[in-house]
Amino acid sequence: MTPYDGSPDEVESRAELDTHLATGSLAGLTVQGVRLDLDPPDLTTVDLTGTTFVGCRFASLEVAAELVRRGAHVVPIFEDTPYPTHPSQLYSPEDLAAGFSTGGFEAMYDTVVYRHFLAHGGVQPDIREALTQRLHDHGIDDGLSDSMADWATAAGPDKAIGVMGGHAVPRGSDPYRLAAALAWRLTRAGRLVVTGGGPGVMEAANLGSYLSGRPEDELATAIDRLAAAPDFRAHDPYTAAALAIRTAWPAAVEGEQGGWARRGGLSIPTWLYGHEPANLFAGRIAKYFSNALREDIILRLARGGLVFAPGRAGTVQEVFQAATKTFYATDGASGPFVFLDQRFWTDVQPIEVLLRPLLAASPHGDLAGLVHLTDSVDEAVSILVRRS
Repeated sequence: MTPYDGSPDEVESRAELDTHLATGSLAGLTVQGVRLDLDPPDLTTVDLTGTTFVGCRFASLEVAAELVRRGAHVVPIFEDTPYPTHPSQLYSPEDLAAGFSTGGFEAMYDTVVYRHFLAHGGVQPDIREALTQRLHDHGIDDGLSDSMADWATAAGPDKAIGVMGGHAVPRGSDPYRLAAALAWRLTRAGRLVVTGGGPGVMEAANLGSYLSGRPEDELATAIDRLAAAPDFRAHDPYTAAALAIRTAWPAAVEGEQGGWARRGGLSIPTWLYGHEPANLFAGRIAKYFSNALREDIILRLARGGLVFAPGRAGTVQEVFQAATKTFYATDGASGPFVFLDQRFWTDVQPIEVLLRPLLAASPHGDLAGLVHLTDSVDEAVSILVRRS
């Protein structure tokens, strides 16, 4: 499956289910996350050969057992986790922030799941928790494929651009403002901004995309307000400031196909870094337990190019992980690598002297020309829009 493929073999709503039931067959289909305990459908004469029911609710265990006897597969819901083991769609900012208004950072859904993650072994979960986490992440995979198919239908392929950079960059700083301005312009140029979903540069990029339908001076005003809570380590004021911006500048009502991409773009965070407050400006959020899976997916989706703002270990890791994919063309042709802040990437983290010779030796030809260093947002946007 490509990053932009939806699946015609999935049933994810009661309306879809009823359409298939009218044909008398669910054979070979996957029914995911549908309530079958409310107004239960009549399945007695329906062909269930090879049908898979994932995370569906049934009126009784006997109903589920009868489906299995008739040739279906049933993957049940795990009731005792604070997260859905079979999510049928991506998260929204409202989903992750649920509970904050009454109990602050510790009560919000995102933090409750993180505490559960830590309590069950963190990166080395017990076997049952490992299974439920994998099921959850598979559901996010599926929701992400659906969302990308929706966006690609509206915008065309190869226009997703990844924006990477330091998570500790404070709100209101020059790097934060540059990342926000860059994303504002890229979104207005029809590109999908993809980030790792954390604070710092990642939040700035999703914020710029979120406000892309507003004048640029309103983006500057929003950043000024956010700067009153600059440090993500102050969890409650940091999150409250983000929610206040969403209230002051509400997202447009979702309507047109792929329109969510113009209301914040996509973020792909992980509960491995759950101590960081959620980035609440993405249009859709693919949050994973597996950090390795999440990092690979970000780079795989960003076929229109990658922007690297100043960052440390995590950002440098992403640079060379992306370079490996480009070197071997594992995901097809690569877009440009644009490094913002020439001094940083030349003196502090001398990436260019390592990256250009590496990409020049690619078995797919000399790719050193993909590397660009600039201090100009205008130049960065020009490079990315021209190539993607």
